[in-house]
Amino acid sequence: MIEALAILAAGFWAGMINVVVGSGTLVTFPTLLFFGYPPLVANISNNIGLVGGGITGTLGYRRELAEHGPALRRLLPASLAGGLTGAALLLVLPDSAFRAIVPVLIGLGLVMVIWGPALQRHVKDHRPAFSQNPDDRKAMPKPGIAVRSQHSLALTIGIYVLGIYGGYFGAAQGVLIIGWMSMITATSLQSITALKNLLTTGVNAIAAITFMIVAWDSVDWKAAGLIAVGATLGGIAGARFGRKLSPVVMRTMIVSVGLVAIGKLVLFP
Repeated sequence: MIEALAILAAGFWAGMINVVVGSGTLVTFPTLLFFGYPPLVANISNNIGLVGGGITGTLGYRRELAEHGPALRRLLPASLAGGLTGAALLLVLPDSAFRAIVPVLIGLGLVMVIWGPALQRHVKDHRPAFSQNPDDRKAMPKPGIAVRSQHSLALTIGIYVLGIYGGYFGAAQGVLIIGWMSMITATSLQSITALKNLLTTGVNAIAAITFMIVAWDSVDWKAAGLIAVGATLGGIAGARFGRKLSPVVMRTMIVSVGLVAIGKLVLFP
């Protein structure tokens, strides 16, 4: 019962964090490791469980998504293709390889969570300046993401690469997407957050479908179900109330859980 309640609570917290920050995996995945789930099983079960939270969080930001239809027709397919690639890599590469790299992946995610605010401040101070030349303005998709035409391909390729990472592991994928889009677009942070929610949910969903078709035996449905219930409710709470929570408190929680997981993996493999 304690284990079930802890996983349920971790799912709720992760669903809320994913909507606002985008690092929920750094709560649920280490929680599953703490209770003895093998890393590959924990990763796949966690991926499936978090889909519900992504859906409710995305619906909560639907107003911010309304004007980005043209951009989504380009970015969503790239993100889905990346997620499929990452899921395939997870299944093709040996379990031992994933087990060995997990502490590094968690550490990378924690670095991105800690560095995220500094990155956003830096980006805000160095936003790309857009020319007033009519030809340049015509090249920008309207309505939607304000991005220079020469950066459009880079934006799409970056979203595909981050989709690969999301399909393979996914911790802090949302932070990376926010950082990438902030660097090469002039879109508001709220709009980028809305786009991030949809893109990461798409990656999780395509990876989850792949895992259920190809790696059914690697799914722990009890863990996935508990995370799904918690994350779905957390996604609703995040979209409604999560924006009011202190980012410092949320990031501190993520880093604390992540460090405990790394310590357990390194000291008690």
